[in-house]
Amino acid sequence: MAGSHMVMGDDGPMDYTVHEAWNEATNVYLIVILVSFGLFVYAKRNKRKIMRIFTVPPMEETLTEPNFYDTMSKIRLRQQLEMYSISRKYDCQQLPSQVDSVQLSLE
Repeated sequence: MAGSHMVMGDDGPMDYTVHEAWNEATNVYLIVILVSFGLFVYAKRNKRKIMRIFTVPPMEETLTEPNFYDTMSKIRLRQQLEMYSISRKYDCQQLPSQVDSVQLSLE
């Protein structure tokens, strides 16, 4: 039994501080492996959240490019405003005597 504490080729007993250091290093490696595994599982489940952190926001130039539907609605609004202004000008240019009237006659 006394030989069971001997390291291969060593004449003296095994140094206990080396044994403690090995145990501590093994525990550290085990903790690192467990934390890495936990982070891997978290990353797999929350891939979109993590990718959103690392994505680069679009450049200023792409923001100034108008949206198609936004542009179409602005064009339609501009057309409506132009038609309204034309109708207002037409109404203002007509004098009250020139207003179209319909004569109804009773027979």
